[in-house]
Amino acid sequence: MSEQGKAIIGITRGDQAGIGPEVVAAALASGELSSACSYQIIGEQVDAVLGKPDATTARAALDALEQSAQMLKSGQIDAVVTAPVGKEGLHELGFDFPGQTEFFADRLGCDNHAMCLTGKNLTVALVTIHVALADVPGLLRQEEIVRVGLLLADFCRQRGIQSPRIAVCGLNPHAGENGAFGSEDVEIVEPAVAELRQAGDGAIYSGPHPPDTIFRPAADGEYDAVLCMYHDQGLIPLKLLDFDTGVNVTLGLPKPRTSPDHGTAYDIAGQGKASASSMIHAIQLACEMVDQSPA
Repeated sequence: MSEQGKAIIGITRGDQAGIGPEVVAAALASGELSSACSYQIIGEQVDAVLGKPDATTARAALDALEQSAQMLKSGQIDAVVTAPVGKEGLHELGFDFPGQTEFFADRLGCDNHAMCLTGKNLTVALVTIHVALADVPGLLRQEEIVRVGLLLADFCRQRGIQSPRIAVCGLNPHAGENGAFGSEDVEIVEPAVAELRQAGDGAIYSGPHPPDTIFRPAADGEYDAVLCMYHDQGLIPLKLLDFDTGVNVTLGLPKPRTSPDHGTAYDIAGQGKASASSMIHAIQLACEMVDQSPA
């Protein structure tokens, strides 16, 4: 907390050759952020050629991530909002994580975490994240579906939905048609849904639902969130409907971490085309989650 008793939201610039610095600046100047929080830019500003990431911008982005994780652990900040990074540049520096979700889970010592995106129309969480599509069926486990489903329900409750309605997607077309299109939905997803229904956490779980039809009723308000089996199953509909309001939030961390739902957009950096809307929503959600977190 700041000296004024306000929660401190740390914000990184991401890869400074991309749109991160400009959307952060625009968000802070927007007048749309809560006055109940204070905001602190984390990391060194470097000279960057817009649209041309290099080792210098990658190093600055990585250093800011490490600094923000340490500040979260030490209590210097109450939440962090991370601007987009270039994963290729980070990996060349030894960044051994698929993405920022896994990085913060590691640095904060959190084994029970998940990736969630939420926007105006949809909220989705992912059972598998940054893996090849061909690997997804072999990685699906009943216990993982249950684990992420419970985290998703907790997130919904944190946002004021006491009995969240959670639709669980099937993996295969038509949710497998009773085994006609793969065995995973019958052997893995259905038992996971049954186990979730027995969890007694107050959430209402249903499924497995056919992935090609479930997102329309979810967007119409019939469900509060959708539990998805793999990355693009959830992110394609969310970004189609909520690109300007979508926020990436890491579930399960001891302190909130959010980010906008877009990437570095090197191709439009510095051209005045980048929207700050998703960054604004990411900062707003971080403030909301800090306010709802236990003292």
